[in-house]
Amino acid sequence: MKRREFITLLGGAAAAWPLAAHAQQQAMPVIGYLSARSPEDTAHLVEAFRRGLSEAGFVEGRNLTIEFRWAYNQYDRLPALAADLVSRQVAVMAATGGDPLPQIAKAATQTIPIVFQANGDPVSNGLVASLNRPGGNATGITIFGAAVVTKRLQLLHELVPQAAAIAFLLNPNNPNADIEMSAVGTAAASLGKELLILHASSEDDLATAFATMIQQRREALLVASDTFFLSRRDQLTSLATRHRMPAIYYLREFAEAGGLITYGNTLPEMYRQTGFYVGRILKGEKPGDLPVQQATKFELVINLKTAKTLGLTVPDKLLVAADEVIE
Repeated sequence: MKRREFITLLGGAAAAWPLAAHAQQQAMPVIGYLSARSPEDTAHLVEAFRRGLSEAGFVEGRNLTIEFRWAYNQYDRLPALAADLVSRQVAVMAATGGDPLPQIAKAATQTIPIVFQANGDPVSNGLVASLNRPGGNATGITIFGAAVVTKRLQLLHELVPQAAAIAFLLNPNNPNADIEMSAVGTAAASLGKELLILHASSEDDLATAFATMIQQRREALLVASDTFFLSRRDQLTSLATRHRMPAIYYLREFAEAGGLITYGNTLPEMYRQTGFYVGRILKGEKPGDLPVQQATKFELVINLKTAKTLGLTVPDKLLVAADEVIE
């Protein structure tokens, strides 16, 4: 080959490299990640989600692109964020963080596969036809919120059995709030507890709610499952300690922030499972054929330091049952 021909051939190949790289990038599947929370507050959960994807053979930037959409705890933004992901024709949508995200994602598309994280029963909520054979375009991981919130009230009773007047704090903007409120009402009645329902959806509401608890002589507090409360966990746990209010929460992050006791899911595991399911769908499996996974791993975390600050003696039964005791 003559030198001039070789240089021409080399130059043509070099010019084609960017085009080939662009074509490869365009061929990458794009998934949508919808969250009611913020990236700053969920970095460890996104890491777990990526770990699940990796277990299925997908690595962001190598053979996968992720479009993140964050609502920053503003539920009214979620429908528009879901619609935006649909307009971008993502290959799969991950609706993370529990209700109402599965319902919002399902309302946004009947064709794009959805992997959800749900708080309640996805069958009765109309998300899937059955747990074993979901059908349609959605599957995912679920916890049955009503049963878990009942368990939290029972744990609170074991910790402070003398507390006859209890407050239940919920976010009225959360569509799942009624489910937990109904379950708590039933459980409180069975335990002979007087229940006061309080609402909070802003920082000012939280301060007002605690003032009302003190005025109404509440003796213990149950906090509902809600991303707003999670994002304000430092303020919540500080208020509870300041007012010497024994309180139970739904995630270990509250105990790590100084909360007295928590009982709930191991969130990183749920996010890992979600990522793995997304990867399976990208490989060609249909969401309607993938059984809805029921989260079975729950953890009880007790902050013994906070208990001592409140002057409480934690029963040995609870200490033995705890997955972790923070001292």
